[in-house]
Amino acid sequence: MPVTYEATIERIAEIAPQTRSFFLRLPSRSQFHFKAGQFLSFSLPVGGATLTRPYTVASGPEDELLEICLNLVPNGPGSNYLFGLQAGDVLRFTGPWGTFTFEHPPDAECVFISEGTGIAAIRPMLRRALTAHGSQGLHLHQAAPDRDHLLYSVELEAAAASHPRFNYEPLVARSLQTPIVERYIDGDSNRSRHFFICGVGDIVPQLRDRLRHAGYERRAVQYEKW
Repeated sequence: MPVTYEATIERIAEIAPQTRSFFLRLPSRSQFHFKAGQFLSFSLPVGGATLTRPYTVASGPEDELLEICLNLVPNGPGSNYLFGLQAGDVLRFTGPWGTFTFEHPPDAECVFISEGTGIAAIRPMLRRALTAHGSQGLHLHQAAPDRDHLLYSVELEAAAASHPRFNYEPLVARSLQTPIVERYIDGDSNRSRHFFICGVGDIVPQLRDRLRHAGYERRAVQYEKW
């Protein structure tokens, strides 16, 4: 049986319209370990039943608090329950789970691609990449329907200003597929890059397939679809 953890909500932040981050404190952080990109499986008591909902850890393994980031989904019982909580409430979860991780940065140019709240998984991966020694380039393509929903953009812009090998490209109300194909498939014949893709819906497998069919190694195109 997986271990069930209890964490107290220390604070809640509205990071975009209808998007919140929940910062959770465990009684003993030293007894819980996870890798950048992994998720937690929460047990939520809703309507007399227990719902199970997965949320990726948006903070890094080095952070004191665990952060999960989510949108309020219309008629979504899980997100509506969480949006009704406040600081001091307790959440229960198991984990960490998932193989979409970034523990050992590859010795190659890395391209991170996120759509919407998919940046929650990419953010700790990127932090890990920025602190690793190496001269290879790092790129982040972050898509959102509007500028308000480019989550963590101030942090990401600051990181790009501080790290010459990191290039941050936010995309507002644009298809992710077009710039990725133009840059990394049609733009040159280099197929040594590694890709890390996270988002909602069909765009994730579509990008995965385009990159792999263009000649990138299967293991070099990692992804998580929500």
